[in-house]
Amino acid sequence: MDHSTLPPQLPLSARLAELTQLFLKLGTIGFGGPQAHVAMQNDEAVVRRQWLTQEQFTEGLAICEMLPGPASTQMGIYVGYVRGGQLGALVAGLAFIAPAFLIVLVLSWAYFRYQSVPQLDAIFLGISPVVIAIILAFCWKLGKRAIQDWTRALIAVAVFGLTLGTPVPILLLFLGAALVGGGLYGPRGPKALPLGSSGDRRGMILPFGVWEAGLELARSLLAASPEVLALSSFWGVERIQIYFWPLLAFFLKVGSAVFGGGLVIIPFISGEVVDQLGWLTRSEFLDGVAIGQLSPGPVVLTAAFIGYKVAGVLGSVVATVAIFAPSFVFILLASPVLLRIRRNAWIRGGLQGITPAALGAIAAAAVPLGQNAVLQDTVLRTGLALGIVVVALVAILRWKRPTWQLVPAGAVLGVIIGVLPV
Repeated sequence: MDHSTLPPQLPLSARLAELTQLFLKLGTIGFGGPQAHVAMQNDEAVVRRQWLTQEQFTEGLAICEMLPGPASTQMGIYVGYVRGGQLGALVAGLAFIAPAFLIVLVLSWAYFRYQSVPQLDAIFLGISPVVIAIILAFCWKLGKRAIQDWTRALIAVAVFGLTLGTPVPILLLFLGAALVGGGLYGPRGPKALPLGSSGDRRGMILPFGVWEAGLELARSLLAASPEVLALSSFWGVERIQIYFWPLLAFFLKVGSAVFGGGLVIIPFISGEVVDQLGWLTRSEFLDGVAIGQLSPGPVVLTAAFIGYKVAGVLGSVVATVAIFAPSFVFILLASPVLLRIRRNAWIRGGLQGITPAALGAIAAAAVPLGQNAVLQDTVLRTGLALGIVVVALVAILRWKRPTWQLVPAGAVLGVIIGVLPV
């Protein structure tokens, strides 16, 4: 690899200071989703500062698409690793996550502090349908990439039906989809990918090294809902001794199993924290996803919202550290291995089954969330909520409006609806 075009290396302390400054800035202004984050990082690290060659950046992005967790955060960790080694990776990743974490933490406190205030209920009356539109738009975009033939469509439909109608653990469904994909699209399958084709790796969920976690993940939409956990105190000192290990284990599991980040976390998290553990109500979970959309960081920071409900600030820190820890570990330890794995024909074939399975699972998770967001106490309110879904969906797909603009707009509409005699 030619590094002749890169500037001379500064002392490590100076490089770490540069990384801290840059990624604190990107973590604060980085609205627009993962694609915008990656574009900003490319502009700053490759074009402006020449810390990496374009080849290095592209290679790192290919690795991050194979990793669990949010790809844009992993890309920041990778840039830090190339620029400053393991310390650089740690500094860049933490600096990128910290601003959004603090924003989500403050919004979580405000949400639960004023949850009983009627005005807040009105705000989320408008925000929740926008979140449903965001999920549906994500499904539409993912479907255009994933459904390329009738076999992929069948995988998506099967996972959708099984997720809604059976207690089969979701990771086992993805494992089955991967095996079907390997059989159909692997090197010996009837639909084998052409040599050199990598398939589509964006927005994927893969049971990667989490066999035991998969067997433990009991998600059943048919089971009776447990009693919902009461809100913790602000710091959560009285709760953290009880919930430290459950929070740590659950979010390590999620961070190790969800590839592509973003909204693909929804079927993993909603089934367990709402239907099995009872940490959040369905409304609270949907509002937590909305708060994640309001921050400049990745949507997986919904983990901080959940952690705050369970065990205050301490629970929020534990949940956030746990969900991002696999990203750091994989960047620092597994990058060379993953470069070889992503070229394996069987792996590439398996991913052709995983992507439509992700589509089916996300669509299934959207059904109960959508019912909660749209079905209101009056017919008129229900119609208005449905109208917000439609308008927001058109705004995303037709007018290409970013989600961070739509969520506040939904809040304004919710306040307006709240003062109407409907």
